[in-house]
Amino acid sequence: MRKLEELKTGKAKRLYNTDDATVLWVEYLDQATALNGKRKEKIASKGALNNQIDCLLFNYLIQNGIATDFIRQVSATEQLIHPVKMIPLEVVVRNLASGSFQRKFATTYLQPLSRPIVELFYKSDALDDPFINDDQVEVLGLASAAELAAIKQLALQINQLLQSRFAQANLTLVDFKIEVGYLAGQLVLADEISPDSCRLVDQTTQASLDKDVFRKQTGDLTTVYQEVLTRLQNSEVAHVSR
Repeated sequence: MRKLEELKTGKAKRLYNTDDATVLWVEYLDQATALNGKRKEKIASKGALNNQIDCLLFNYLIQNGIATDFIRQVSATEQLIHPVKMIPLEVVVRNLASGSFQRKFATTYLQPLSRPIVELFYKSDALDDPFINDDQVEVLGLASAAELAAIKQLALQINQLLQSRFAQANLTLVDFKIEVGYLAGQLVLADEISPDSCRLVDQTTQASLDKDVFRKQTGDLTTVYQEVLTRLQNSEVAHVSR
């Protein structure tokens, strides 16, 4: 497998094609952004940490029956994926109140929700990824009612699995964002799952262990991401050994 020319550079990843038309090469970058890319900083080791966390979580989800675009990790900062026809939606699942939900509805930080909720955002940097409801999704031709039902079902299934996996690492999954698309006609999980796209807090102290420490400038992102990776790796070993 050979990496060929660069196709795209995003906020935190660079994408290349390969000598296999069914495979793309992803490189995670030592870069963090906030405010939809308006704030950008170089962060040492971030690419390696995010890639390793993402690979660990995608392998776990695949083992538990979730279809994804992921193939395998090829280095500390790189992985292989299948090309996917993406649906231009960001799908957010919330278990506790935080972020925009907390601001919009004046809830208490980390207030438990009576059930997980799914929110949709139109993926558009130019529009700052605005909130979008089901009717708007359908009218704009982004997804049908049946597709939306399948997307939400998949998101909630992933939520259950991630809550369990993070709990093994003494982490509470507050909320997370995923993106989905079609691979060979099947709806699959794509993009990434990492502390860039999740809100995580320590189960005991409720200290943030995610990108919020960068957004709010309350801690060192590399230290926090290393802590998440170490906890996941250690709990994975503990889980396998039982």
